[in-house]
Amino acid sequence: MGKSKLLEQIRSEIRRRNYSYKTEQAYISWIVRYIKFYDTTHPNDLHDVDVENYLNYLANERNVAASTQNQALSALVFLYKQVLKKPTLKLDKLKRAKRPAKLPVTLSKSEVEKILKDLSGLSYLIGILLYGSGMRVSECLRLRVQDIDLDYKQVWVRSGKGNKDRVTILPEKSIPLLKKQIEKVKQLHQRDLKAG
Repeated sequence: MGKSKLLEQIRSEIRRRNYSYKTEQAYISWIVRYIKFYDTTHPNDLHDVDVENYLNYLANERNVAASTQNQALSALVFLYKQVLKKPTLKLDKLKRAKRPAKLPVTLSKSEVEKILKDLSGLSYLIGILLYGSGMRVSECLRLRVQDIDLDYKQVWVRSGKGNKDRVTILPEKSIPLLKKQIEKVKQLHQRDLKAG
């Protein structure tokens, strides 16, 4: 089985399981790096110790973050378990990358106000929605009119992380702007219909 055939199998298995496109890209990228690390040796000819050595290399030589090493591990576990149908990897000597003992950085209210002040139009509306609802950028950009409930001031986030739906709050400040945007899009749609 050649590398391109293997990559097609991986893509097919990822899509069959409805993983996000970003996950697909990340997994493919890690699997290609892993194969290149062993001079394009097919993963069928590599063993648990090779996976372990590669992940230890990422932690010790490349000094990757713990989350990066975990993503590489997830990609390789997926490759061996779901695509190559091999038993679970035995990684007894895996050295975990250290998680930094840092608190997450959050913006103060005044910092958020400064950022929003520099935005206008649709960018401003997106900024308010992101800040007020907690949506991810990709979730906000995929919003449809039927996902917005102006009466109950809530937003339906469809196929979010883990391909799950959820409801979140609709920021009060965004409502008049959303109404304007919906009207603008409605007029554009009518013009398009008339133009054929």
